[in-house]
Amino acid sequence: MKIFKQARGFADKFLGAKRRASLEPSNENLDPMQKYTTVGEYHVGKSEGTPGGQPYELTVYKDEKDILHQALSLESSQNLAPEYVRQFNKKLGRFRAFKNRETGRRYQVEKYLDGFVERVKNHVRKGEDSINISVITDTHYKDRDSTDFYGWNGLTHVNEFSYLDDSGLLDLKVHLGDWIDGSDTGFVSEGELMRLREAFKSNNVPYIMLKGNHDENDKFDEHHDLRASFPENEFENIMWPSMYEQARVHYLSRQHGVCYYDFDDLRFISVNTSDLPYILDSKGQKKYDAKLTLAVREDQIEEIIEILEKSSGKKIIFLSHANPINRKGSNALKYNGRSLHELLVAFNQGEKGRMHSSVGVPPEFRLANDFDFTHIKDARIVAYFCGHRHREDQYRINGIQYILFNCSALMGPNHVLTTKYNKNWHREIDSATEFAGYIVNIDLKKHIIQAFGYGAASKRRIFFI
Repeated sequence: MKIFKQARGFADKFLGAKRRASLEPSNENLDPMQKYTTVGEYHVGKSEGTPGGQPYELTVYKDEKDILHQALSLESSQNLAPEYVRQFNKKLGRFRAFKNRETGRRYQVEKYLDGFVERVKNHVRKGEDSINISVITDTHYKDRDSTDFYGWNGLTHVNEFSYLDDSGLLDLKVHLGDWIDGSDTGFVSEGELMRLREAFKSNNVPYIMLKGNHDENDKFDEHHDLRASFPENEFENIMWPSMYEQARVHYLSRQHGVCYYDFDDLRFISVNTSDLPYILDSKGQKKYDAKLTLAVREDQIEEIIEILEKSSGKKIIFLSHANPINRKGSNALKYNGRSLHELLVAFNQGEKGRMHSSVGVPPEFRLANDFDFTHIKDARIVAYFCGHRHREDQYRINGIQYILFNCSALMGPNHVLTTKYNKNWHREIDSATEFAGYIVNIDLKKHIIQAFGYGAASKRRIFFI
């Protein structure tokens, strides 16, 4: 069995390398309509790569700044407003991809995602205890028209990720945090969170909105040495009310970001790894920088314990922005990451005990939680999903499979902050590697987890439960 698993791992690495090689940057035009640069009106159709191959009227015009624009209108439509629009980018030397004016999505990406969904459907079992969730993380939306790093493309990625809601395949959708980059003014970042919330919410699929370490806007505060740009609980007040109001969500309180969803015999539990006290000094600046201080605290741990103590008969997957421990088993949070992992191990072993903090931990992060899992029957924590590291990774510690997902945020190959993992993807705007997202299938009968990626993500990863 061990040799089989190793062989599968080598095969996955080979296929991943082959796929990345096929996605090398190309100087070819993204579509035949790039050639239309003379102001005027044109009839275009399937040969020009129009949406659905239908006949459209293409209008080319210049704005008051002498920038070229293109607009597509269905020839059969009575609506005077165009359906798709785009403008010429001088830095790129070409038109950007067309976006739908109503949805904010690129029709080429929708077509790409249709193919992605069909690929997933060919590999997953339908029926009881086969659950599909879509996962996106680290979108880092920023008020900047960037073509090689964080920018407005973060909102575009969330809009296009939500296109999967209509596939009929999903039981749950999850954003693992770092919705915004947190480097804009407080007022601007608040507006960004609101737009992201509306783009992510769904009437078709239950959803979880996790908090990341950039979502307190502390990056702006650090760069400008000013008073805290976000008031207390700003992210929580913008993002969480709609999440908690869903009929299928269960929770003990709405204070910490902890909630759980049940699908057949599977339970998902969310964790907030940016659980910090809001303490200001005499200058009105935060004592704890959320961008640098990852933690879970006593009250949140207490809610997790209470949920676990009522989880008999469940296989459980935890969700958070940051991984609580690293592959060496060491603490990956500033405070209490290792303690959280040990609590999960105690659950799997049916133990009873009391949690304590290490010596030297500040009072705000000390733990004194009692737990008793001796009565739990037929339950096990099988996996822990997280983002934050801007790369894919996996490791199994004490029987719990930790799975890390790559960031959706565009990380151009030449940017100083781009991780090695993303440099290897040669990520470019308007290309198949610009974004990243996943559909994860958990099959409790086959005892496997399959993570299917699109964009700058592995095509398929398989983990054994």
